[in-house]
Amino acid sequence: MAVILITGGARSGKSAHAEKRARSFPGQPIYIATAEALDAEMEVRIAKHRAKRAAVDWIEREVPLDLLQALIETDGAGPRLVDCLTLWLSNIMHAGRDWEHELMKLAAFMGGQKSPVIFVTNEVGLGIVPDNALARSYRDAAGIMNQVIAAVSDEVEFVVAGLPMKLK
Repeated sequence: MAVILITGGARSGKSAHAEKRARSFPGQPIYIATAEALDAEMEVRIAKHRAKRAAVDWIEREVPLDLLQALIETDGAGPRLVDCLTLWLSNIMHAGRDWEHELMKLAAFMGGQKSPVIFVTNEVGLGIVPDNALARSYRDAAGIMNQVIAAVSDEVEFVVAGLPMKLK
């Protein structure tokens, strides 16, 4: 079954495109959200996303860290949308977990899926070089993560201004 990576910049339309792709597959779609409400602004963002999803009848899973386990548990239950990998990476790094190990386990699991998986991720390396070591480390990790997941994906799309471009 399909593994699809959808990438782009912030507010590029990638999530809306990914939702449309997920709903194009048979079965009730499963929304695997990786965001954590660490402050009031993020709480508001998450609440808005939940309200929007409620209108479309998604099965929701909120999984800030254990993404692989959520994918294992939901395989065969319908198309899965993971939004987003870059937030998951941030959560993994913030928790002090070995992001490279977690990433390799995730990539290895992508072969042989029964249900489609659509990953949303951000292209964070298109701008200026960050001015601090933590931001540079995150930017580098995100770039590596995107390359690894793109390599195991059947399709890769880049979204700019709401317009998807097929890369793979």
